[in-house]
Amino acid sequence: MIPRKTNPILVQGITGKQGTFWTKAMQDYGSNVIAGVNPKRAGSEHLGVPVFATAREAAKSAPFDISVMFIPPMMAKTAAIDACEAGARLLVCLTEHIPSHDVMEMHVAASINGTRIVGPNTAGLVTPGECFVGIMPAFNDRVFKPGRIGVISRSGSLGTLVSLNLTQAGLGQSAFYGVGGDPMIGTNSADALRILDDDPGTDAVVLCGEIGGSAEEEAADYASTMKKPVVAFIAGRQSPPGKKMGHAGAIVSGGKGDYASKRASLEKANVQVADAPSQLAGLLHRRLNAA
Repeated sequence: MIPRKTNPILVQGITGKQGTFWTKAMQDYGSNVIAGVNPKRAGSEHLGVPVFATAREAAKSAPFDISVMFIPPMMAKTAAIDACEAGARLLVCLTEHIPSHDVMEMHVAASINGTRIVGPNTAGLVTPGECFVGIMPAFNDRVFKPGRIGVISRSGSLGTLVSLNLTQAGLGQSAFYGVGGDPMIGTNSADALRILDDDPGTDAVVLCGEIGGSAEEEAADYASTMKKPVVAFIAGRQSPPGKKMGHAGAIVSGGKGDYASKRASLEKANVQVADAPSQLAGLLHRRLNAA
């Protein structure tokens, strides 16, 4: 699912400092925020929308498609399960440092209720010119502008840099999908490729990966079947083996998940890999012109 301006959005934790700041930013950009959740403020109004005690209560009066969580780690499981059981089609989990056993329960609840989780530890999603959900700087038109290039990234900061480079090169984005940097995420890079492959507004995709795990190798398997061109950048080429670099999922162990294996898998799938983010626009121009 790619968020659209027509999709109703629920904000869990809407009245907190971060929830307030980013909800206002989402509203100003065009995101259709219709309600919020805070058990202590239920029955009140915040930023022009009603506040409910739970997502299930909100769904009775203000049905929503998407929920975004500004929730502390130890409360995230309860909030996520609440949103899934309330009928969320998409749950954007910004929270990091959620206990692993809680994350597993969240994914089970999502599977049972037909909810797609993005995250944990995602920076969110952007549909330039329409809406955004999360903490990405969609409102900065030097970074994001409407176009036909999909961007997938485990890292919000790397995704921002890549989107900036594309915009500077005259290539706008159809969607930004921040899949998150934790080891157990609900929507991985291969899933995001499938979503963008099915999107009629996307002509090509940039995959931003990093060392650790098998996400890029799995994405390469799907990319090999795509008609749309895919180019990639993998962060961590110079990182020492066995060291965790930033994200919880960015650790290389047992000789797997290193830069060389990821690059080799992608190139075997006809995905051109840039040595630096600044090279991605040039690779895209060549691939699109050759198509």
